[in-house]
Amino acid sequence: MTKEEFIKDIRTGIADTLPEPQAYDPSINHAPKRKDILTQEEKKLALRNALRYFPKKFHETLAPEFAEELRQYGRIYMYRFRPTYEMYARPIDEYPHNSKQAAAIMMMIQNNLDKAVAQHPHELITYGGNGAVFQNWAQYRLVMKYLSEMTDEQTLVMYSGHPLGLFPSHKNAPRVVVTNGMVIPNYSKPDDWERDNALGVSQYGQMTAGSYMYIGPQGIVHGTTITVLNAARKRLKAGETSIKGMLFVTSGLGGMSGAQPKAGNIAGVVSITAEINPLAAQKRYDQGWVDELHTSLDELIPAALKAVEEKRTVSMAYVGNVVDLWERLAAEDIHVDLGSDQTSLHNPWAGGYYPVGLSLEESKRMMAEEPELFKEKVQESLRRQVAAINKLTDKGMYFFDYGNAFLLESSRAGADIMKTDGKFRYPSYVQDIMGPMFFDYGFGPFRWVCSSGDPKDLEISDRIATEVLEEIRKTATPDIIGQLDDNIHWIKEAGKNHLVVGSQARILYADSEGRTKIALAFNEAIRRGEISRPIVLGRDHHDVSGTDSPFRETSNIYDGSQFCADMAVQNVIGDSFRGATWVSIHNGGGVGWGEVINGGFGMVIDGSEDSDRHIRQMLLWDVNNGIARRSWARNVGSIDAIRREMERTPGLCVTLPNFVDDDVINTAF
Repeated sequence: MTKEEFIKDIRTGIADTLPEPQAYDPSINHAPKRKDILTQEEKKLALRNALRYFPKKFHETLAPEFAEELRQYGRIYMYRFRPTYEMYARPIDEYPHNSKQAAAIMMMIQNNLDKAVAQHPHELITYGGNGAVFQNWAQYRLVMKYLSEMTDEQTLVMYSGHPLGLFPSHKNAPRVVVTNGMVIPNYSKPDDWERDNALGVSQYGQMTAGSYMYIGPQGIVHGTTITVLNAARKRLKAGETSIKGMLFVTSGLGGMSGAQPKAGNIAGVVSITAEINPLAAQKRYDQGWVDELHTSLDELIPAALKAVEEKRTVSMAYVGNVVDLWERLAAEDIHVDLGSDQTSLHNPWAGGYYPVGLSLEESKRMMAEEPELFKEKVQESLRRQVAAINKLTDKGMYFFDYGNAFLLESSRAGADIMKTDGKFRYPSYVQDIMGPMFFDYGFGPFRWVCSSGDPKDLEISDRIATEVLEEIRKTATPDIIGQLDDNIHWIKEAGKNHLVVGSQARILYADSEGRTKIALAFNEAIRRGEISRPIVLGRDHHDVSGTDSPFRETSNIYDGSQFCADMAVQNVIGDSFRGATWVSIHNGGGVGWGEVINGGFGMVIDGSEDSDRHIRQMLLWDVNNGIARRSWARNVGSIDAIRREMERTPGLCVTLPNFVDDDVINTAF
């Protein structure tokens, strides 16, 4: 397709003539069939809802086609309307636009749906088994058309993938406001999502899928690297400094979890990652994210032990069920240093976890046709997995929950995962590592995308970020030196590790000072022409302020407010009037529908004075909202961090807690 044809296709939206049906492509990793949850009347409603996107003259043709999609896949994806052009992040100037900000958003949307990036691209799912950008291809086409027409004095309103429309606003307002899954709380159970999604009225945006800010597995490689490094450091004995030769066992190579083998390599350990889906495993191998593929445990385990003995850094994938791997390691009394799990257990009944003893295809059939039996199999599998993990932790393995609802779903399955006091046997990685060491001090996943698509711009941005962090380190307090050192090392090595998949993007962990100074330096580089085109700033929602998640991001909040969502909601409201180009808020994320509220943003900076102002105002709020909340929860690191911020920022005045002696409390009762 030529550039002119691409532009015409975008501007057309839903054409006045029907496109030809498209063949189902078996080489693409497709979403599993969703369970048959709608009544006959609800199925009619789902069909009526889908057909409202099209003029009446198409209805007789599309009605049986969409009804068959609903029967066969459990959803109406409107495959006929999937674009025939290649889906990837083009340079910003190639998009038809009246607003440069809108063009940047179009680029980010297409990156989320790039087949090299997305988990199930033809079903518009980016990662996590159900993290959707849109519910169907009609929504995609309308959104791209709206963005191509939008001016800097309009805002596009998005309801769970559906474009409500363009509304007049002003140039300092967000260009897009996104909500996903904002259902009434009493209707936020997993089956409610299944029903609402099948009806075409709500969707699961995950964290950065439905907010157009996913940058491929690189986005989590950094966080996983930091987590593995610090988990491994916990295993070091007095006088030891090297983690070489440690064995890290985990699971999942699809979407976000594909980062684990790459992170293991960067950290310098031996890693084994189990993956049940051969297509997902092969994709990561072809992309260079995992070094070796093994289909036999008889072959894998000796190879891993040899690498441990030689202290050789290598990442191995086991193409098979993770429970088989754990049980074999436990049965043979293999010494494992670090263990975790990255199956999509936020979505356990619809493709996020595959039970042991069933093939991938058998599991897919059972989850759609016998959902209750499938649930029993999943829970039985979790009980077996936990039992094997417990044997290995008794021998010294450090196991941590990596925020995928593993502990939560294992407890619901009746696994031996609880202590006598009713708390989980194993910590969340946020409780042990990310919370007290990073989030409490404002360090979190700051990311940027070079809209030119030019690797040279990314290389320049890496250098600028390194220089900024090194300058900050000169006067940094001891409590954040370690975080700065790890991130300086990361960004210096980032180019060598070939982390780019899709857009020319980068991520590092920085605090409010670091993010602001890096962004201002980028804006200055754009202004003087050193960086050729605008840069899109963003972050994962997995951050200091963006997410209220009691079993992950806010699991180290101990004043009882970990189940409150004020922080995430306030985060999005505050970002929206301080300069964000788009904002998003979602029900659901890495730990499940109804278990988390998370908010995100994107900001396009173009070298202007307006961008300078937006950077200073919005990034300060985006980080310090969370630090202030964490300090009120009596997190000591956050109290220190917010005091430092108040000293350097005029107009900032945060309520600080008073501490009470335990004796006073105990005497009162």
